[in-house]
Amino acid sequence: MIDPFDVTLEDGDLMGEVELTTNLIVAASESDDRLSRDEIDRLLGVVPIPRQR
Repeated sequence: MIDPFDVTLEDGDLMGEVELTTNLIVAASESDDRLSRDEIDRLLGVVPIPRQR
């Protein structure tokens, strides 16, 4: 008999967000000063958009 309550709950997006948050917390705790925006962007994998002239 199949148990309808025996399910795997997994949210890939949530796990990714938890990993990013954890990386920020670790980096901030290891830093002697505040993290710059550039450092935060690098940790989050943000790619800057080139400015258009």
